[in-house]
Amino acid sequence: MDSREALVALNLIEHVGPVRVRQLLEHFGEAPAILAASKQQLQHVRGIGEETAEAIANWEKTIDLSGELKRIGEFGCHVLIQSDEEYPELLRQIYDPPVVLYVKGRLSAKDKNAVAMVGSRMTTPYGQEVARKLSYQLAYVGVTVVSGGARGIDTAAHQGAMSAKGRTVAVLGTGINLVFPPENGELFERIAANGAVITQFPFNRNADKQSFPIRNRIVAGMTLGTVVVEANLSSGALITANMAVEAGRQVFAVPGRIDSPRSKGCHDLIKKGAKLCEGAEDILSEFEYLFPASNRPPGANETGVLPALNLSENEQKVYDALSKETSNIDEVIRHSGLPSSAVSVALLGLEMKRLIRQLPGKMFMRNS
Repeated sequence: MDSREALVALNLIEHVGPVRVRQLLEHFGEAPAILAASKQQLQHVRGIGEETAEAIANWEKTIDLSGELKRIGEFGCHVLIQSDEEYPELLRQIYDPPVVLYVKGRLSAKDKNAVAMVGSRMTTPYGQEVARKLSYQLAYVGVTVVSGGARGIDTAAHQGAMSAKGRTVAVLGTGINLVFPPENGELFERIAANGAVITQFPFNRNADKQSFPIRNRIVAGMTLGTVVVEANLSSGALITANMAVEAGRQVFAVPGRIDSPRSKGCHDLIKKGAKLCEGAEDILSEFEYLFPASNRPPGANETGVLPALNLSENEQKVYDALSKETSNIDEVIRHSGLPSSAVSVALLGLEMKRLIRQLPGKMFMRNS
């Protein structure tokens, strides 16, 4: 048995978590030696009581390691341990980094420049639009957008990043083979194709009240900062924000309507010192050493010409349908010859690339 397999086994055992595994490794030196130790030897380790020692000593009777390794191979995912180069460096630095990470897709060195975007599951159209726009802008300049794959803000954040053809990582609160929420199955497949879906939980682990805070610490721990887009005062997104603070990371909060319960959490964060976020520039300016303004793609309003961007065919048609005079969306649909759904997506993409701007009343115009 090698260290990777031993750590997978330890991750399967009840009563054993990242902190206890660290203590055990400090004592025994390597993971296989932990599984080979007797109950008495295990109890000599600081923080390991009788119940935990017994669970580890009898691991072969209580867990199915061979079955788990088979499931990993058949599902097409792989397992990272902390000594792997691919394991997120920022995540290694938190107090209790996961013992193993199940990964579908690939984590990349580019993911060291990652920002978490989280918020309410029960969101508003405003919250979804802001999450998509911010994620698009961040992904466009090379920031990996990390979120929890949940309904609402999380889903919008992943979608925005993928629309910019950037990287996004979904951190699950379940086993990697479970799709929760069920409607996000296709989304997770798309994320894994160009980014990664990850979890610390073994196969078939269902979501519960404990699993989501555990998931949230990974979201906060592997990122430079956390952006809360929309959240009420009891939202789990505030747990993620608090975990980011504990890890010494920056927290951003998007303001909302003062009469909306779903803005209360963000406003409370701002009162407590979170940075007010009105656009991607508010986030990027905190990490100027990583994303200096000189390295960001200029907008058409700055250069006077159309930037050298890979516009999609629909984006080009919509851009050609606009001018420096304002046009409403019906006029854009008519002049572009595209269906309304395709026009809406293209307009969002052009706006994120700073080629056009939206005015009140769903009016649009070119920036140059």
